[in-house]
Amino acid sequence: MIFAGLTSVIAKAGLKNVSGDTGLAVRTSFVFVLIWLNIFVFNHIKDFSNLTKKDILLLGCSGITTTLSWIFYYKAIKIGNVSEVALIDKASILITLTLSILFLNEQFTWKIAVGGLLIIIGLMVLTIK
Repeated sequence: MIFAGLTSVIAKAGLKNVSGDTGLAVRTSFVFVLIWLNIFVFNHIKDFSNLTKKDILLLGCSGITTTLSWIFYYKAIKIGNVSEVALIDKASILITLTLSILFLNEQFTWKIAVGGLLIIIGLMVLTIK
């Protein structure tokens, strides 16, 4: 939670003199190096032999959606208030909840329904001018 909160504020400050795309390229380069370092340090390189073609396809699709999400996010924080952009971005939990119920057969409970409704209400309260 702390790192996720820091991420957007630090990114917005780092975009002062460059486009969102340039900032994202720099950020992603650091992510790439640090993830590979993490794989080698914690000896997860052996996990690659467990990947199936389906796993690779699904993770690749996830990579595409992540890329698109980051591109739009960085463009938005470049031109808008990071606090408002982050709110909209975090509302993606509603899409995650819906898709996890539909495609991963996760349970829909009254807590999820109430929580989702509260997120929608909170978004409306915070974004209506």
